[in-house]
Amino acid sequence: MEKAPAAGRFAPTALMLGNLVTGCSVLAPAGMLPELATGLQVSIHAAGLLITFGAVTLCIGSPLTAWLTSRIERRTLLATTLAVLAFGNLASAFAPDYASLLVIRLVMLAVGALYTPQAAGTAALIVPAERRGSTIAYIFLGWSLAAAVGLPLITFIASRYGWRSAYGGIGALGCISLLLLLLRLPAGLKGAPVDLKTWAAVGRSRTILLLLAITMLQMSGQFVVFTYMGPLLNRLTGAGADAIGMVFALYGICGFLGVVIATRIVDTSGPYRTSLLFTCLLFAGMTGWALGAGSLVLMAGAVAIWGLGFASTNSMQQVRLVAAAPPLASATVALNSSVLYIGQAVGSAVGGLLFARELLHTLGFIAVGFVVLSLILLVLTRPRPAAATTA
Repeated sequence: MEKAPAAGRFAPTALMLGNLVTGCSVLAPAGMLPELATGLQVSIHAAGLLITFGAVTLCIGSPLTAWLTSRIERRTLLATTLAVLAFGNLASAFAPDYASLLVIRLVMLAVGALYTPQAAGTAALIVPAERRGSTIAYIFLGWSLAAAVGLPLITFIASRYGWRSAYGGIGALGCISLLLLLLRLPAGLKGAPVDLKTWAAVGRSRTILLLLAITMLQMSGQFVVFTYMGPLLNRLTGAGADAIGMVFALYGICGFLGVVIATRIVDTSGPYRTSLLFTCLLFAGMTGWALGAGSLVLMAGAVAIWGLGFASTNSMQQVRLVAAAPPLASATVALNSSVLYIGQAVGSAVGGLLFARELLHTLGFIAVGFVVLSLILLVLTRPRPAAATTA
């Protein structure tokens, strides 16, 4: 990689807020499925497909756009991506019907697929190597904030003022984030170009392939439940919009705390141990949801434990991939985002099928199965003593 210009004082924060906008853009339908279904005159399952089809677009777009745009200066690239997300959300607020909203979402996310992997890769360009792990984890706080603050606000606004107002709010936030990025991220940042040789090198690495599989399984398990969390809480416990919003807030706040803790301990405990800790918390939370289904208190408690692991596990995956092969970081981080979105698509599709068939309790146990598989693969990637500092 080329030597980067000095980072602006709040450059990591600008990147983090861009992830907040990205996270809200991706997750928004989960916070307002009933309102979308009613307003667009479709079923809750059909409204949930906005997440499934969006995830498919993201998983294809992430590596493809990483390859096509790898030679573009990073501030220009990230700013353009945020602009598309901002205006895409504003356009969504005026969508006349379901088909129009779906088309707008797919176009918006096809470009938005760039942001998260490129933000992580840009972090590696603006901080010293010894701070790389904690900075990448910090940038992923944006996704935690999207769940901690964004989703509850989306649920609150949509339940009172309609889903169009919620999309308008995300669009306004995108404009603010775009301005901050332009002011704080230094110009002249360029990573190593991604070419066919890069993808071939990735395909030959057993460690990288296992790490990518872990990401997919972790995300699949979570999105079996997460996509339909609001309707599930309503159907299983009778929870209303405010109670559902509180559970989303609990999920996100705990996710925020999880990433903060991961950021503090990763440089001393190492990415593998940190990843193992938070994947175990993810497993405990998902198991608690499955066993406690029907009790709002038990399900909310399980969501809190689950929340501690949801964002921190992914940030640790990014850190481990960058450390495993620094020259391949642009490709591996993009691929990690791609398989993350594959996991979202698989999980939400499975969850949607089960939800449509009224198998509401089964969702939790299927989710646990995915997480168990991810734990098994995670143990297989345990670094050997000689490679402990690089895995």
